[in-house]
Amino acid sequence: MTDIIKSILAINPNAQVSVNDEDINQITWFNGTTPIPANEILAKQQELITEYNSNKYQRDRAKDYPSIQEQLDMQYWDKINGTNKWQQAINAVKQKYPK
Repeated sequence: MTDIIKSILAINPNAQVSVNDEDINQITWFNGTTPIPANEILAKQQELITEYNSNKYQRDRAKDYPSIQEQLDMQYWDKINGTNKWQQAINAVKQKYPK
């Protein structure tokens, strides 16, 4: 799926459309889909890019968090031993990649 199509579908999830060469001027609308003006598509595309960039910390955190299995194991042993290693591991990742 192209960025232009993602932008179109963000505006109209039911749109039936194809885009040639990721070119805003080469959009084909199908089955009675009402065409969306190019400036609206480009504005939505910029909005989606901004949203994606602003959530980089989430993608970075996801890579560094321990696996769910490891986290559950940490929580189990924290409860048994009265420690807080799980919280320390999570906080370390959050500090490394702040919002």
